[in-house]
Amino acid sequence: MTKVLVLYYSSYGHIEQMADAVAEGARAGGAEVDIRRVPETAPAAVVAAAGFKADTAHPMIESANALADYDAIIIGAPTRFGRMPSQMAAFLDTAGGLWASGKLNGKVGGAFTSTATQHGGQEMTLFSIITNLLHFGLAVVGLDYGYAGQTGVKEVHGSTPYGASTIADGDGSRQPSEIDLGGARYQGKRIAEMAVKLAA
Repeated sequence: MTKVLVLYYSSYGHIEQMADAVAEGARAGGAEVDIRRVPETAPAAVVAAAGFKADTAHPMIESANALADYDAIIIGAPTRFGRMPSQMAAFLDTAGGLWASGKLNGKVGGAFTSTATQHGGQEMTLFSIITNLLHFGLAVVGLDYGYAGQTGVKEVHGSTPYGASTIADGDGSRQPSEIDLGGARYQGKRIAEMAVKLAA
């Protein structure tokens, strides 16, 4: 069976919720799905002072070598100053051996994110993740306009053709909306369907 990895980092739980939705969509697309998080690299004092979410429903990924076990890899991370956070970057930086050996070539990938504000750098963050995926040799699938939820301006929502996203507000109080989660499910399903086709 086609295997999909949803790999994420989440400080306050927004990306964790999006990861669950991406995984739901990937399962609907016919894949077996694992959800894993990357290690926290911020000092404990910073984690405590910032009120990062300590409890999580998902285990930590063992190492970057585990990426080679999957047909598709979907990466989610919040925005930090218009780019992916150091926690995710630090993990991806350990995957040089996989890059050098070509073990990720031909797999399918995608990205999803969150920001505090509507113009907080979602697309730049998605591109910072997508750049890594392309260097690793993955074929990237975004959030195409078959998902009609990303159009319209009647309510605040994330979503961009480059990947699913959500907006958390400056204090983190806004949770992913059904439009945001729907986009995550749609993208997860599309990536899984593509991986299934390529595996066949």
